[in-house]
Amino acid sequence: MNVMQKKHDYARAMTGAMTAGSLLGRLPDEAKHWFKQLSWQKRRYLLSLCYLMCVASPEAQAEFLDDYTADGLVARKLEDRETRQLVTKHLREFHIHTELSESILRQYIRQFYVHSAQDACRKPDLYLEAALRLVFNSEERNNVFNYVLGFELFRMMFCMSWMQHERLYRLQRNQEEFLYTYIKPIQHAHRVNGIIFPRDEGVFFARRDYFVKVPQISDKKLNELVIATFSTDKTTHFGFSIIRHVNAFAFDHSFIFAPESTAIFM
Repeated sequence: MNVMQKKHDYARAMTGAMTAGSLLGRLPDEAKHWFKQLSWQKRRYLLSLCYLMCVASPEAQAEFLDDYTADGLVARKLEDRETRQLVTKHLREFHIHTELSESILRQYIRQFYVHSAQDACRKPDLYLEAALRLVFNSEERNNVFNYVLGFELFRMMFCMSWMQHERLYRLQRNQEEFLYTYIKPIQHAHRVNGIIFPRDEGVFFARRDYFVKVPQISDKKLNELVIATFSTDKTTHFGFSIIRHVNAFAFDHSFIFAPESTAIFM
């Protein structure tokens, strides 16, 4: 289908939707009032923008949304001092020293769009909808901090050895669920990316060589691995579960990161 045909199809779809009121009906009252006051020329500009957003790649959409919305979103999140302090408290408990500064939050909002675009390869109809919810819905904006906490924890877990993974999941209430939801996907990513390769996995005396190896991953690669392994929703839900339930994620730094010879398995 060529670009002109796409444009005609899109115009017909927009006309039908607006006639039925299904688009305008979803807008807040203030937005509907604003739209009705627009001149024909300004409506043409708005429709052109809608068209460009629909035919743009997820990456281009993410870049536009970042440029257009990030400053406002960062300002709103900086005002949410209570949640910000709570997330910082959790990060410190997990010995993660990321500062939730303005620049870090802006990076995470941009990354949220990029991560959503990655998910859009599987669910293209949900990407822009999720981004718009983040802009317009105050409850959804809280997901920024949930996402930050979940992502930082996944980064930490990607940098653990498999022995440290074993100690971590043994601390959890539901060990099997935690193992298959989080640990196994991370270890699979370690394998396929050649970070940890258990070549002699079946040989008992060689097992510990790879089992105790601490991954060495660059910061950029670390972010790419987390994005490729866990969806935006799963990352956000992980952070949310920890904020909501104090015992959702059991953690004992001295036990998990103790030297192999001194660790006591539970």
